[in-house]
Amino acid sequence: TVVDIIRQNVRLPSRAMGDLRAQVTAVKTGERRFLELIERYGRDAVLGAIAAIMDHAEAMARMRTRTIPAGIYEAESYMDDDGIDIGRKVPIRVRVIVEGDEMTVDLSEVSKQVRGFYNSGISTGYACAQVAYKCLTSPTDYPINDGSFRSLKTIVPPGRVISAVRPAPMRWWMTYPMTIVDTIFKALAPAIPDRVIAGHHADLLASSFHGINERTSEFFIGSFGPLGGGWGAKLTEDGVSATVCINDGDTHNSPNEQAEFKFPIVVERYALVPDSGGAGRRRGGLGVERVVRARTNMVVNNQSERAHCRPWGLDGGLDGTGNAVELRIAGEWKRDFPNAKVLVAQLKPGDAFKIRSGGGGGYGNPLARPVEQVREDVRQGYVTVKSAAELYGVVLDPDTFEIDARATEKLRAARMAHRTAANAHSA
Repeated sequence: TVVDIIRQNVRLPSRAMGDLRAQVTAVKTGERRFLELIERYGRDAVLGAIAAIMDHAEAMARMRTRTIPAGIYEAESYMDDDGIDIGRKVPIRVRVIVEGDEMTVDLSEVSKQVRGFYNSGISTGYACAQVAYKCLTSPTDYPINDGSFRSLKTIVPPGRVISAVRPAPMRWWMTYPMTIVDTIFKALAPAIPDRVIAGHHADLLASSFHGINERTSEFFIGSFGPLGGGWGAKLTEDGVSATVCINDGDTHNSPNEQAEFKFPIVVERYALVPDSGGAGRRRGGLGVERVVRARTNMVVNNQSERAHCRPWGLDGGLDGTGNAVELRIAGEWKRDFPNAKVLVAQLKPGDAFKIRSGGGGGYGNPLARPVEQVREDVRQGYVTVKSAAELYGVVLDPDTFEIDARATEKLRAARMAHRTAANAHSA
């Protein structure tokens, strides 16, 4: 049967077949309930309601698009590299054209497909534009449907990293969308500063590990799923922390306790990273780090991005930290990787790997952040006393976190004067 063919062509049938059965059951359930609706209300009424919902979504999207000033908006960013040409950036350039109630997202200048297995199919390009457009027009107001995107045109030529063709080596589709959505927001920030966020960590940071369980003599393969990280700040709000990146809201991480029970590992640390969020009038969200110790010989795999292209700030906000990976081998930490792509690493009992997600970019001048908010950030452990002074110009007692008002006023005035002079010089 077809099921038998699938079972014989997957690496771990014991795990994959459960997913397959769940998917088939979900489709059958959806079919049954749709037919029940038709039986209850009639075919014309159901199909008419569907058409009305889509038409309404289209009308709302067009209405919000008309509030964006007409024009051509451009921005660029990059991916670290393709894993083969180490250090050679993969450019991401976007152009957004707004005309009346329609928007065009032109991805023609996104990098051509690369040699490494860091390419995605053409559905990726369309997904990037659609996610960004939905966020900008009706992020939570209406369910996603075809009508949401009738006023959106996407230009995706073949042969790009988001529309790769044979014989390009392919990777998971989610490599590029988060950064491209980020860059679309960056392009539109001058036009609609209240509807975009600064850059975010933009990667799943999903690590996996495998080996032989010495207790059971069975092969194991484990993964924590997405780590979560910092999102960029908005004009009116701080960025959220420890949150799965955009485009991947349907993915979930795994409880550490569950992983420790199932696999020969120990999670030594799972915590927010202080100072990882970009400083700003609105602070970027914080990244997360997880340290996992091996209890038996195993191999760890990690393929993270955006170690060097840090989440950018907007309107004077500072960048967040980039994603990172570290290994502890025989008690010594190795940190000098050229990127965050540790594809294969052998671990012995006692060795460990650390995955650290980046923080979101800040929004606005850090010196304009209310002093009490900075103090609260320090009290919560989000910002260190040192960074409060160096980045926000707020002087705190290191023990009591009391504000030194006079020193703070003096320091902020000096920093503001320096910032003004630097801006005038660069202009």
